[in-house]
Amino acid sequence: MNLLLNLFTAFFKIGLFSIGGGYAVIPNIQEQVVTARGWISQKIFTDIITISQLTPGPLAVNTSTFVGVRIAGLPGAVLATLGCVISGICLSVTLYCLFGRYKKSRYVTEILKGLKSASLGLVVSAAVTILLLTFTGSSELNLHPDIDTGSVILFLLSMLLLRRNKTGPVFLMLLTGAAGLFL
Repeated sequence: MNLLLNLFTAFFKIGLFSIGGGYAVIPNIQEQVVTARGWISQKIFTDIITISQLTPGPLAVNTSTFVGVRIAGLPGAVLATLGCVISGICLSVTLYCLFGRYKKSRYVTEILKGLKSASLGLVVSAAVTILLLTFTGSSELNLHPDIDTGSVILFLLSMLLLRRNKTGPVFLMLLTGAAGLFL
């Protein structure tokens, strides 16, 4: 029972303090489930993030469901997901009410500007973590890493197909997933 409460509480915090959504939530989730609690390894975390990208729905909700099921089965998945969603709903409703009242305030404008910058920093941090894990197998910045050249090639090919050919993300994920079988 204690584990279920811990799952709910951890994902309630994640939902409450995940400013920016999307990739910006990755460092917060990583801190809660990998670093602070040690529920899963960094490698499993990266795999869960990858799988979450392939499934419909918000990253935080998908991740909470995957982690919950891995740690405590179906009850864990339900409680982790509820924790993540309930906090976000409460925060969104509260902020909506306050924003409607104070949206013209100079202070609110400046706070939002700061939050945008912080969100960008979180997204870049998450990207660097995933990049390091993909290329070196470790999230630590190392001066002499063992680089997985196959992963680097797939990364560069993906960037080229996305930017130059405007390849769709679903096709790209299927293509690189299949290529990963051979590398």
